[in-house]
Amino acid sequence: MTPAPGITVEGQATIDGAQLFAPLSLSLAAGQWTCLLGGSGVGKSTVLRLIAGLRTGADFDGAIHASDRGKVVPRVGYMAQDDLLLPWATVTQNIILGARLRREKPDMARLERLLGRVRLTDHAAKKPAELSGGQRQRGALARTLMGDKPVILLDEPFSALDARTRADMQDLAVELLHGRTVLLVTHDPGEAARLGHSIVVMSQTGLTPCDPPAAETPRKVDDLETLAAQGALLRLLREEAA
Repeated sequence: MTPAPGITVEGQATIDGAQLFAPLSLSLAAGQWTCLLGGSGVGKSTVLRLIAGLRTGADFDGAIHASDRGKVVPRVGYMAQDDLLLPWATVTQNIILGARLRREKPDMARLERLLGRVRLTDHAAKKPAELSGGQRQRGALARTLMGDKPVILLDEPFSALDARTRADMQDLAVELLHGRTVLLVTHDPGEAARLGHSIVVMSQTGLTPCDPPAAETPRKVDDLETLAAQGALLRLLREEAA
C-alpha cells in the first residue's frame, strides 16, 4: 500500500451563489481517523466528495492537497450514504468490482475473509434485491475494505445497522484500516467518540475541533471518558442547531 498522506481542505463552497459553508481549513492527519459531525445541510458530504474528486453540485473556491510534498490526493476508497451496489451483480461481484475495473486479479483469499467478517458468506451469490438494508450496507463496506487505498472516505457507513452489528463493523473497520487516513462523516456523537483520533463539528460558519478521549480506538462504548465525549459532542451539536 502507498503510505497514507495527510490531507488538507481549504476553501469555501456556494450553491447558486448562496453559501454552503464558510471559508474553512480541515486537516486530516496521516494514518488517523478524523470524524466530521454537523447538522444536515452544512456541507459535510460535500467536503468528502470534494476530496474524492466527485461532482458535488457546489462551486468550490479553494484547494485540496496531500501532505506528501504537495502532491495531488491519491486515489481514494469511498463509501457513500447509499450502498450503490450494482443491482445486477452478486455480493461477490460487487465486492471485487474495483479489481475488475482495474483489470487486476481479485485477491480471492481476502474476499473470503471479508465475507466472513461482514457475515455475508451465506449471501455471497445473492443480488442486492435479495438482501436487507443492513446486509447491503455491509456489502458496500466490504467493497470499500477490499481495496488497499491509503485514503478512505466514509459517509455514514454504519447508519443502517443494528446497535450490535454497528459496533462490530466499527471494530472491523478500525482493524482493517489501521494506518490509513480516514475521514468519517457521521451524525452519531457516540460513533465519533469511539472512533475519532480527531473530532470536528462543522456548521455553516466554520469548524469547531473537539478533544477526543485519550484511549486507543475503538474505544469501549461504556468507558466514562467516551461517554463524556459523546455528551459534550451532543451538547455542541444542539447549540449549533439552536
